[in-house]
Amino acid sequence: MQLSVVVPTLDGRERLERCLDGLAEHVPEAEVVVVNGPSTDGTTGMVREREDVDVLVEIADRTVNPARNAGIDHASGDVIALVDHGLVVTHTWLDAVREGIQGSDVVTGPVHEQLRAGVTAEAVESQRIAGRDVTHFNGGNVAFRRAALDTLDGFDEYLDIGGARDCAHRLAALDFSVEWHPGMAVTREIETDGGVRETDWGWKYRSFAYRIVKNYGLSPRALGRLGIGAVRDGASSLREVLGGEDTPSHWVGNGRAVLTNVLRGAKDGLWARTLDRTPRRNPRGRSTRSDRAVAVYDCR
Repeated sequence: MQLSVVVPTLDGRERLERCLDGLAEHVPEAEVVVVNGPSTDGTTGMVREREDVDVLVEIADRTVNPARNAGIDHASGDVIALVDHGLVVTHTWLDAVREGIQGSDVVTGPVHEQLRAGVTAEAVESQRIAGRDVTHFNGGNVAFRRAALDTLDGFDEYLDIGGARDCAHRLAALDFSVEWHPGMAVTREIETDGGVRETDWGWKYRSFAYRIVKNYGLSPRALGRLGIGAVRDGASSLREVLGGEDTPSHWVGNGRAVLTNVLRGAKDGLWARTLDRTPRRNPRGRSTRSDRAVAVYDCR
């Protein structure tokens, strides 16, 4: 197995350093490809000074799917892993990749979150939708056989968020296998700034509608999942309003954003489904662009 590890990053120098240190310690023989968005925190200089990074790709895009595709373009391994810059691989990670990829096209594992009271971990998430068994994965901790990525044409660059979930549905459509391996673990430190990121409801549901319609068309069951999700989130937000944790105007504004973006996402999903009628459903994939890289520093 020739393993390449692609690490997309944007303004995360300190976390990226910890990620690269973990790869150097636990995956020393892997080819490491860092894809740096337009960072302003000195990431480029830090990466170029390291001897354990084989390729640094500078891109102008600020979103993760173009970064993933750019990294895949410059990786040479027959197995390509994606690791988020905020995650650190554990000592069991490499053996789990080797073991899992022997019998599957894709292997993924848990993210352990470091808390004061202990450690939490993600569990395997799977669902059956429109006759497909879909196993979801964290896009920051996954390894693919190159053949699978080539068939998928990488990630759909329409999506600012939800690219990994879209990829999981397309893998299922193409009958690629996805294995969950508990040993393929990474760790993430919980930020202690006390803040909570606000959900971008508009993009969440634009992405959701786009993925559903692009992959399944106007299937009543698939659209039903979209409606159930919207109702559930709307009810949860309403409880926050009734509990005094949010304002009615904010709730109404979020509802308007959800409705507007569901319609836009569904329209764009139908158009994408028209543009790519093959099971890979990726009209804005790797092969559609050759201008992602602004600069490439290749030390191989």
